[in-house]
Amino acid sequence: MWNDLFALIEEHWTPHDITGVMHCFSGTQAHADRSLENNFVLSFAGHTTFPKSKDLMAVAISTPLDRILVETDAPYLAPIPHRGQRNEPAYTAYTAAAIAAARGLTPAQFAEATTANFRRIFGVS
Repeated sequence: MWNDLFALIEEHWTPHDITGVMHCFSGTQAHADRSLENNFVLSFAGHTTFPKSKDLMAVAISTPLDRILVETDAPYLAPIPHRGQRNEPAYTAYTAAAIAAARGLTPAQFAEATTANFRRIFGVS
């Protein structure tokens, strides 16, 4: 699946030099690297906070700070401590806080960076 996705991206997307978002990223480090090489940003959802998601959290830690977003993927994938419940936008704060802590940042520092990323990527002032 990933190889087919990257083949399409590299043929039809990358030549136009526009940014894309890997929604609800759940791939490996190799998938992350290839996504970043193709001018995509990685967007992490609540499943990044799950205890068995250590590899995914490692990807979130290694992703350049200017290439990362957080999302809900609502109504699915509510982060710890709401796992198993209906997800909602307010819960992105839990995902962001978990990734920030893993990266050695405060939630405010991480929020500032991801907000700037959102504004830059989507052209919002």
